[in-house]
Amino acid sequence: MKVGIDSISFDIPQLYLPITTLAEKRNIEADKLIKGLGLHKMSFLDVHQDVVTMASNAALKLIKQETIHPKEINRIYVGTESGIDSSKPVGSYVLSNLEQIFGEASFRNCDVVDLTFACIGAIDALQNCLDYIRLNPTKKAIVIASDNAKYDLNSTGEYTQGAGAIAMLITANPRIISFSNEVGVATEGVFDFFKPRRHFTKEEALQLEGNPEWHGVLENEIAIYKEQPVFDGQYSNQCYINRITEAYEHYKTESNQKGKLYQNWANILMHLPYCFQGRRTFIEIFANENPELVENQIGETVKEKIKALSKSPEYLAMVTEKILPSEIASGQVGNIYTGSIFLGLLSTLCYHFKQKTNLTNQKFGFIAYGSGSKSKVFEAEISENWQNQIEKVKLFETLEKRTSIDFSTYEKLHKKELKQSVIVPKSEFYLDSIEKENPVLLGARYYKFS
Repeated sequence: MKVGIDSISFDIPQLYLPITTLAEKRNIEADKLIKGLGLHKMSFLDVHQDVVTMASNAALKLIKQETIHPKEINRIYVGTESGIDSSKPVGSYVLSNLEQIFGEASFRNCDVVDLTFACIGAIDALQNCLDYIRLNPTKKAIVIASDNAKYDLNSTGEYTQGAGAIAMLITANPRIISFSNEVGVATEGVFDFFKPRRHFTKEEALQLEGNPEWHGVLENEIAIYKEQPVFDGQYSNQCYINRITEAYEHYKTESNQKGKLYQNWANILMHLPYCFQGRRTFIEIFANENPELVENQIGETVKEKIKALSKSPEYLAMVTEKILPSEIASGQVGNIYTGSIFLGLLSTLCYHFKQKTNLTNQKFGFIAYGSGSKSKVFEAEISENWQNQIEKVKLFETLEKRTSIDFSTYEKLHKKELKQSVIVPKSEFYLDSIEKENPVLLGARYYKFS
């Protein structure tokens, strides 16, 4: 029995910042970001949007697109590293929002949960739901990847920001793609990228003497959480390379396959924290699989030879054929953390749909990564009716209709200084209010559908 993605939808903010605008204001040569990293536009959340609204909108589109009855959906599993609460999951908000549309208690028997492991959390959610459907082939599940990749202003990660959500219907005998049972895994606990709780005394943070109560905080220590991560770019990149190469080799063992595994894949889907990350890092796997090509390159050290190989006709041809289709949407959206690999999948399928490529029974290779750090590698096979499902999505058409913002608006949105939305919400879920007075509901977030 085959199990996988039967249908797919997405929600991307309508606002974007042109990467040329950011480059100009930060005194960065634009071609370094455009030609060097593949970046063109950076999606950005409006005042009324967050990971809940994006996840809810993507899920609603999916349900309406496939005319699914709520009682058919047994699970809504969310992968995110942008949670808005340390206890209440994004999935519970999504369920409540959907019940505004489909009626009170319409999802009462639906299991919801969030899975968090940096950018690989939605892959974990997917595999959990795949196993569930394998055991319960008549059931249906929805997996949502929803994230806001936000970095400090003027930081080295600023130009890799982005936001978006991907929702997927998981069933038996799927119409888009089915996944292998075997999975290669590589994990190591490291601090390449993380979002810690930062602690300060009241004296350090507020210049308060002693330990007076402050907004309900009785402890002398105040914990602060920032959406922006602590990260070491070079170290994180090396962790990415180490984990994906280890997971790739583990998958070959788990699936009992030998030889140049990537050659069996029509396309390769990788986590893309920026557009060209996949092509820049897959060279390590390519070099391991092609030692004879490495040896033929000019250079005194192995590192120099691999660098030369990355510019070789053989490698560039492989990138164009197998990786480039996944990069198209990434360059127009930016990093969406857990959703990046699925945006790459959607980009690839939409590209081939427009090209009228016959993908039926072709294999895709998935190389996922999450900082902290973990990689998973597995395969999937394209189903016979994938075109009919992808025709409904309109990814590239939607991305063309977004609204550009200027740098001043971008900075105000980033600092959360704007009080009103740039674009008034229409036919979408939006954040209506946050409770600030009721002591038993402080911080509760309330959403509405426009």
